[in-house]
Amino acid sequence: MSVHKPNIKRVTTHQLQEMKNRGEKISMLTAYDFSMARILDQAGIDVLLVGDSASNVMAGNETTLPITLDQMIYHAQGVVRAINRAFVVVDLPFGSYQGNSRQALESAIRIMKESGAHSVKLEGGAEVRESIQRVLTAGVPVMGHLGLTPQSIYKFGTYSVRAKEEEEAEKLISDAKVLEECGCYAIVLEKIPSKLAKRVAETVSIPIIGIGAGPDVDGQVLVVHDMLGITQEFQPRFLRQYADISKAMREATENYIKDVKAKSFPNEKESY
Repeated sequence: MSVHKPNIKRVTTHQLQEMKNRGEKISMLTAYDFSMARILDQAGIDVLLVGDSASNVMAGNETTLPITLDQMIYHAQGVVRAINRAFVVVDLPFGSYQGNSRQALESAIRIMKESGAHSVKLEGGAEVRESIQRVLTAGVPVMGHLGLTPQSIYKFGTYSVRAKEEEEAEKLISDAKVLEECGCYAIVLEKIPSKLAKRVAETVSIPIIGIGAGPDVDGQVLVVHDMLGITQEFQPRFLRQYADISKAMREATENYIKDVKAKSFPNEKESY
């Protein structure tokens, strides 16, 4: 059954670039399912990221590494069905693109064909140049990701701030230029010093989306479960919690249990 979608102007890569050019900040959140994505889209979010963070918040894994391409496509399908306006980006999961540009192309094509998403995102700089270029040959838009790259957590050994030293900072700026030259339409910068993020945003012409990268970039992204207070264990400095949905859900569930035990639910009006 086809879902009727009203005639609403969709967000595109071209619009994201125009937003940077005129100084309008880009809003971006993660989404992993139909119901949540529909609410975020109706609220007016610009970009929805079907992040490999689904491995953590949806499946309970310690890292993003275990999630598979099939699982990412499943999550993306629900999100795409929900949206009328937002631009949908899907993470290429660990092992689906690193070191093999042909595999990267096949993974990206599967995501686009099977989910209907608008773009893919992958982590890394110069080392993934060949994969980015090959994906772009198929007409698939690519968003880059630099700084703290969670798929490389075992290499870093920590989730602490990246690029504090000059050598790593210069490498990050160089990588940002490489991603722009390759044809990426935007880059996520995760958990790096604000001054460095500002330099990157001023150095490249494409939009820079920050998470823990300060205010002087072109947009911001958060994991929606963190922003809404569904996840309680994760409280980094960069996170602003806009609601306490966990508390509301817990209280609602406790009230439901109480009513069931007290035999007050369902009442006469709630029965046939």
